[in-house]
Amino acid sequence: MRSAAVAAAGALVLALGSPLVSAQVSAYGDKETGPTNDRPPTLLNGVGIDQRLNTQLPLNLAFTDDAGKQVTLASYFGKSPAILALVYYRCPMLCSEELDGLTSSLEMVRYVPGKDFNIIVVSIDPTEGTDLAAAKKREYVKRYGRPETANGWHFLTGTQPNIDALTQAVGFRYVKLTVPGSSQMQYAHASSIQIVTPEGKLAQYYMGVEYSPKDMLLGLDEASSNRIGSPVDNILTYCYHYDPTTNKHDLIIARVIQLGGFVTVVLLGGFMFVMFRRDYKLEHLAATATLGKAKKVNG
Repeated sequence: MRSAAVAAAGALVLALGSPLVSAQVSAYGDKETGPTNDRPPTLLNGVGIDQRLNTQLPLNLAFTDDAGKQVTLASYFGKSPAILALVYYRCPMLCSEELDGLTSSLEMVRYVPGKDFNIIVVSIDPTEGTDLAAAKKREYVKRYGRPETANGWHFLTGTQPNIDALTQAVGFRYVKLTVPGSSQMQYAHASSIQIVTPEGKLAQYYMGVEYSPKDMLLGLDEASSNRIGSPVDNILTYCYHYDPTTNKHDLIIARVIQLGGFVTVVLLGGFMFVMFRRDYKLEHLAATATLGKAKKVNG
């Protein structure tokens, strides 16, 4: 009986915990100082992902690659599909989570970057340059563990007009934030990656910061045949927002996860208490019955 209680408790953990796990947020304790607000701020009304499946990307747009060369998006298309990620390289939290999740997923996909598909990462910050792009490329090629695939990873920077044209085509809506006392821009944005056909059409969106290798493989396989996927649930993972009234950073989703975790612990503790108490009563009754039978036999 006790083992049944433990097994049931484990099932409850999975049932209650799985929605929380799906919203991944990095630990960023140094940023979380001062009052917090679990309600998304007004500025996030301008942040989101509009899934524009079958939209043709503007392949004539020019960017600077991680080697400092001028390239157009068209140079990465024509034969193979591509995975497109819109990030910024100085992002303190979400962008790294997104690229980490992408790399981890690709480690379990049999297709090879540079041979079967391209990975195109574009910075939405026009002030970022080649050095940052090159550093990010080195970091993720090393993380991927196959240096021979480096020609399949492309980290790009560009001008504001070209960034705007690309983000508008993708449906990637973000908001620029100016940090008081600093000239550096930060960006409120959501996380997604896009799979693009060899013709340069948006074939599939994957939201969040963790991606199923099975879905990734299927998306690349379908896109390679110029097939367009279906819309996915638009459950967004946001970056942090800056609160100018307190000069602090508040982690929106982190608070939701912490609250959900507390509720899970309380419910799980109550469930286990009830189950173990029931088991104790049953074992006590069984022992009493056995003792009574023994007394009758001896009597």
